Amino acid sequence: MSNPSDPPPVGDSRRTPTADEFVAMQNSAEFQELRGRFRSFVFPMTVAFLVWYFLYVILSIYATGFMGTKVFGNITWGLIIGLGQFVTTFLITALYIRFANKEVDPRAESIRLELEGGVA
Repeated sequence: MSNPSDPPPVGDSRRTPTADEFVAMQNSAEFQELRGRFRSFVFPMTVAFLVWYFLYVILSIYATGFMGTKVFGNITWGLIIGLGQFVTTFLITALYIRFANKEVDPRAESIRLELEGGVA
């Protein structure tokens, strides 16, 4: 897999778009749809995670009794919720990968091909 900053391989028919072409594409309906789909996932997911994270922080500060309550053995609610932060992070990552592969990447590839004049 090549790095996006690497030059295209020899014999590749892609071209480098001009600054005006980039601006025109940025203003196109196709690009606006891509940006809208991306934002429709990222913004709500970010808000949900931050609410969840700050709830944990606030509980840790103001609900020490609850957070220190043992659920079983020496395992407390604070530990369970704290570990839930890691689980949530991995879940959001998996959801984003699935979303990007299905919704974002195909549209971005189409835009790239249109700008570079290449063939998939």
